[in-house]
Amino acid sequence: MKLGIDFGTSNSAAAAHIDGKVVPVHFGDALQVRTTVYFPEVMRDPNDFELSPALEQQLEALVESGRRDARSAGTDRSPAQLRADALRVVRRQWMEERIREPQSSTTLLQNAVYGDDALEAYFEENEGNLVQSPKSMLGYNLHPRARQTITGIATHILEHIRLTASRQLGQNVRSALLGRPVQFRSSIGEAGNDQALEILRSAALAAGFDEVDFLEEPAAAAMHYHAVSDQRHEAVIVDVGGGTTDIAHASVGGDTPPRIHRAWGIARGGTDIDLALSLAAYMPLFGRGITRVPTHHYVEAAMVQDTPRQREFRQHNYDAVDAPYGPRLQALQDTGNTARLYRAVEQCKIALSSTDSHASALSFIEAGLSVETDAPHLGNAAGGYLGELEALLAQVRQDIGHEPAAVFLTGGMSRAGYIQRAAAAAFPNATLVHGDPSFGVVQGLALAATAAP
Repeated sequence: MKLGIDFGTSNSAAAAHIDGKVVPVHFGDALQVRTTVYFPEVMRDPNDFELSPALEQQLEALVESGRRDARSAGTDRSPAQLRADALRVVRRQWMEERIREPQSSTTLLQNAVYGDDALEAYFEENEGNLVQSPKSMLGYNLHPRARQTITGIATHILEHIRLTASRQLGQNVRSALLGRPVQFRSSIGEAGNDQALEILRSAALAAGFDEVDFLEEPAAAAMHYHAVSDQRHEAVIVDVGGGTTDIAHASVGGDTPPRIHRAWGIARGGTDIDLALSLAAYMPLFGRGITRVPTHHYVEAAMVQDTPRQREFRQHNYDAVDAPYGPRLQALQDTGNTARLYRAVEQCKIALSSTDSHASALSFIEAGLSVETDAPHLGNAAGGYLGELEALLAQVRQDIGHEPAAVFLTGGMSRAGYIQRAAAAAFPNATLVHGDPSFGVVQGLALAATAAP
């Protein structure tokens, strides 16, 4: 049996094709699991950091190197600035070393909690470490230790999926077909795609799969659409997820196997709208645009998927920032509060897709604090992403040279009216078909896993 796995940025799902039917894997009462993991054991906190003689030597070497670089570049940097930058680097390396210690890697991963339970456990325990959306980091330039940590996290999520499927399906599942975006999020160009696939393959093998294959997510969605289409026709498959947007041009339906003509993709999705909404509607409550706190501090706080940026945010000092913004930023630095804020933003985005306004209570920051947002807020926040989506759809139309018979929409973000309107406007004469937002890709992966030789 070959398991289809949609390892998503925000949520993951799995299914198998058994006796002519797609059988989804249940995670408790749900058919998908949030791609989030919580480690109950506490890793070393940056506040525990102390300069040993060896670390002091590293620090002085970095200060001297920074002084030489500044002199060569003709810039003027004070000794205090040079030391602060060097100290940040030494502290970060110290933290990465702690992650590699047995007590904070092996034991930590063995006691992990997954999905929505991970969020609740993190909020309840108010300690430990929460990692959200590890998929979003797979294509980035990673230090070898950071790469090993990300691989370990992906391994345990995939192992959780494999063991859950094995228990439900009554057999030891050892083969998997994983969905992959056309373009992973990356800081190193095309090399990021190769690295991401290497990490996922290594993680899947370590998770107990003996055989691992990959299929582009829009091709998987096309398999699902093909299975429910009686007549042969051309279609544009649009899969809009949390981290990526993927499009395929395909011939589907009838007795002939589906044919994928071409695929396109951008490394943008729902999490980019979350970030824009957080910065525009929520972060002004913390002084964004009002105080002299640099904008990148707010970006660090909002990007909960980026563990290094979260760590950097927690190290800033806001004692000199006037009330109420300084105390609010300090409260946001408390364990779990950036994750709580992100969940509020995410819930707001979902709510505003079907209602005109939404209120978020932020009492975990300050008693009585709340923010009221409306549909125009969401429209403005989504504007940057929509511009990229519309450009991609226009490119697809130009490359195809004609309109398809249908546009098939899937992916979690396909529920949003503004996504549907953008797709309809790009292909006004095509029939807009709404697929299953959460399970279109994984159903196609299950079907493709059976069809694969």
